[in-house]
Amino acid sequence: MKVGLRIDADTFRGTRFGVPNLCKLFSEHGITASFFFSAGPDNMGRHLWRLIRPSFLRKMLRSKASSLYGWDILLKGTFWPGPVIGEKMGHIIQAASDAGHEIGFHAWDHHAWQAHMDTMTSEAIYHSIERGVRLMTRILGHPPACSAVPAWKCNDFVLMEKSRFPFMYNSDCRGETIFRPLVNGEELSQPQVPVTLPTYDEVIGHNGITDRNYNDYMLSLLKPGKLNVLTIHAEAEGIACAPMFEQFVKIALSRGVSFVPLGSFLSNSMCYDRSSIVPGEIPGREGWISCQSGC
Repeated sequence: MKVGLRIDADTFRGTRFGVPNLCKLFSEHGITASFFFSAGPDNMGRHLWRLIRPSFLRKMLRSKASSLYGWDILLKGTFWPGPVIGEKMGHIIQAASDAGHEIGFHAWDHHAWQAHMDTMTSEAIYHSIERGVRLMTRILGHPPACSAVPAWKCNDFVLMEKSRFPFMYNSDCRGETIFRPLVNGEELSQPQVPVTLPTYDEVIGHNGITDRNYNDYMLSLLKPGKLNVLTIHAEAEGIACAPMFEQFVKIALSRGVSFVPLGSFLSNSMCYDRSSIVPGEIPGREGWISCQSGC
């Protein structure tokens, strides 16, 4: 059974510490994966204003965010502009590429995308993507192979603007099957590889799920013969939850699971589903996310 392994590196700290930790773990077990990097300023601390929302506050308390992410992440960019991740950590992005991992673009400014994507014009969307792709191209010597929007927040305007870039595929939504997105009834060429499994912060503290039984729960969700795509975060599984994630990897491998980059699911001869991307909600995550229609 194959599991597509996607790593989101959202922050300066996650890129600096979490990505090398994960690369070391993967090297020890012969695993290659897909890394999606935020390239621009780390302003994630500006999410703190969302604490006034009861649902977000409950999530922060349930996931023990201060210990999970660290106060340097939670306050980054709050009182002064955050560091440009790609400028400071380009050598780590390059090292992940040199190790054979698939490298994708996540965001220019992760916080700004989450906070303002709903009201961004097509021009602003293109500009945000172009800035990040340009910096990552300078780091890698070639454009990133793929992309994945922050927090699964995508709409038809985003899909249209992404089609102007040479992405092999995108991973912008939650769903069940690989598909080509439909926009105004027309099929776009870049396939979507949706995430099918929940993330740590979505399930921890819900329905009796704790760090003690989290790995067993996640392993129980893997479905033979189905698309299995797991997103982990460099800030969580690469740092605070690293021992737990290493145990997850070891158990999965012992059961015959193989971890692969998302791009390895694609084939020129494959006939993909055709679906729209629509807003939806899932347990454990605040606000709307993009979902494959019909799932």
